[in-house]
Amino acid sequence: MKMTRAIFIGLSTIDIVYNVDQFPSHNTKITANSQDVYVGGPAANASIAFAHLGGRPALVTSVGRHALAHVIREEMERFSIQLVDLNPEFHGVPVISSVAVDREGRRNVVSANAIRIAPPAARVDEQLLSDARVILVDGHFMQACQAWAAAARSRKIPVVLDGGSWKEGAEGLLRDVHTAICSADFLPPGCDKAEEVFEFLKRRGVTNMAITDGAAPIQFMSGQSSGTIKVPQVDVVDTMGAGDILHGAFCYLATTGLGFIESLGQAAKIASESCRYRGTREWTKAISAQNLNAELELNAELASADFER
Repeated sequence: MKMTRAIFIGLSTIDIVYNVDQFPSHNTKITANSQDVYVGGPAANASIAFAHLGGRPALVTSVGRHALAHVIREEMERFSIQLVDLNPEFHGVPVISSVAVDREGRRNVVSANAIRIAPPAARVDEQLLSDARVILVDGHFMQACQAWAAAARSRKIPVVLDGGSWKEGAEGLLRDVHTAICSADFLPPGCDKAEEVFEFLKRRGVTNMAITDGAAPIQFMSGQSSGTIKVPQVDVVDTMGAGDILHGAFCYLATTGLGFIESLGQAAKIASESCRYRGTREWTKAISAQNLNAELELNAELASADFER
């Protein structure tokens, strides 16, 4: 049995994706150029990116027993991802997102996220956790994120936060977060700009921090170092899932021995490359673990002190 190297805790969805010439206006109907179905969600997409690049992930999420839940289970099996179901007796419909992508690769998303699903209190699988080099939490199913993050910190396992937006309970979660990679929409109470977000996170003990904003440079702070990382510009076909792919790639790269800044920069390259392709899976045909490792010339003996607690 393969050893789990990372655990991703949070949301999984079923994404129904329509490619359109332009977004519909009020009270109109349009015909899509194509329709696809993917398994999505921040934690799920990140775990798949981690698996594709050569890692061995587990996904802790709510799936349940509905007929549509098999779509999520089959996708996890396809990528050899161990699935831990937070709500195995849930009979309701899994989270479904409706996504429209226009000709310029921009997207509109309608999703209920996790608000309509209330799983029972999560229990941490200590044996599973003992095999992990890193865990990622996305803030969905907050109680589970908090429980796993606290358990990981007690074992000195780095906790990475995918900060898509500020969520209720995030204040408590941050106590156990080592690395926070947030979007520009992640605005804690009283924060309106990046400098304030960094200071907020730093006061709560976060060691490494970054703020992404689409194609704009990534702002980062790590110890006494701060600055920006240029995001490679590409011919965009679809930006869907790019942030999730960045998080999964970062977790993979960080566990190979690369430092925070190097891992973030390489993850940004992978996420940008993914935007050349439709959906959240086609990029895997262009970026293989073998090619990535050859390009980076990874050295297993590299020190990674800035990623260890």
